[in-house]
Amino acid sequence: MVFGYYATYISKAFFPTGSEFASLLLTLMTFGAGFLMRPVGALVLGAYVDRHGRRKGLLLVLGLMAMGTLAIAITPTYEQIGLAAPLIILAGRLIQGLSAGVEVGGVSVYLNEIAPPHRRGFFTSWQSASQQAAVVFAALIGLLVSTSLDAETMQAWGWRVPFIIGCVMIPFLFIIRSHVEETDAFLNRKEHPRVSQIMRIIGANWGLVLQGALMAVMTTVFFYMITAYTPTFGGKVLNLGAGESLFVTACVGVANFVLLPVMGALSDRIGRRPLLVTASVLGALFAYPLMNWLVAAPTFGKLLTVELLLAAIYATYNGAFIVYLTEAIPPHVRTVGFSLAYSMATAIFGGFTPAISTALIGATGDKAIPGAWCAAAALLSLLALLVGDRLNRRSTSLA
Repeated sequence: MVFGYYATYISKAFFPTGSEFASLLLTLMTFGAGFLMRPVGALVLGAYVDRHGRRKGLLLVLGLMAMGTLAIAITPTYEQIGLAAPLIILAGRLIQGLSAGVEVGGVSVYLNEIAPPHRRGFFTSWQSASQQAAVVFAALIGLLVSTSLDAETMQAWGWRVPFIIGCVMIPFLFIIRSHVEETDAFLNRKEHPRVSQIMRIIGANWGLVLQGALMAVMTTVFFYMITAYTPTFGGKVLNLGAGESLFVTACVGVANFVLLPVMGALSDRIGRRPLLVTASVLGALFAYPLMNWLVAAPTFGKLLTVELLLAAIYATYNGAFIVYLTEAIPPHVRTVGFSLAYSMATAIFGGFTPAISTALIGATGDKAIPGAWCAAAALLSLLALLVGDRLNRRSTSLA
């Protein structure tokens, strides 16, 4: 989150090109490059978690995330060490991506397996809700730092403060994760498949993984649009104050923190599919018109309104989707299957949303075009849900 919030400062520190647009685009591409490592992390680390346990996996991915975050926090600038600086930043993002490739899946599977059967939606939704706590925390730190320091100080070292705070938190997270218990679902399995067996099972269920990946496109695109891209969009595209954009991002995080468990619990009562269909239809129909209304006459109030409406659509979809995917994947390959589906969507679509949005605006001159990107993602996920359900019913009837 912090990398996305401070893309403008990072671009000047590590990617000076003489063109502000080119530097920002390189930074956002580096942000997106971390997501290319997620499918690798999903396969390698996901297989480790499915074979050796949820608890050990959660500790391993946290260690990798610590390495990547620390690298970004302390690397000298391009001016100080030259080309090595952007290369280290890229390496830090790749390590973060490797870890994150199984983080969402690992935690979601853990929550699903410790939940009572009738409350899996509510329990599992807290994985996404925890991400919103990170959004709020990072935005508030950013708001505090940016309002306390002048622009020169922010560029010199102020943008590093949130990264350093993140590094300081890591030992406490290690303590928490070291005390979690292994799930009964994992302990009760008589056999834990080897990596080669896991890969064969995933290959045999490639259609399910592909459907999950396409269904995840909406949730990843909307998430990075309303969180990581908001400060850049509000400041560089709408010419609003940095503080205003960060405040809006914090409000989005608070709204999602409340809405995600509510929608997860609602999916326990009425089912996953009604929420998935409703949210994807709303996203496809209203994302671009909302953005058009915003860019016509940008104000803080309109940005807040649009972001909160998009957040409500996201929370409705994600609250049902995460548990839907954990339930669809076979238990003995649940972590690697979930992580692979989710990370492919993030790598190809969600993680590059800031860069794609910036490039689309530059190519078309349409400041509302990020809304069209969101609408296309919603439509793709809706089609994946409908086609996948139809194929599943057909295979069931043939069986």
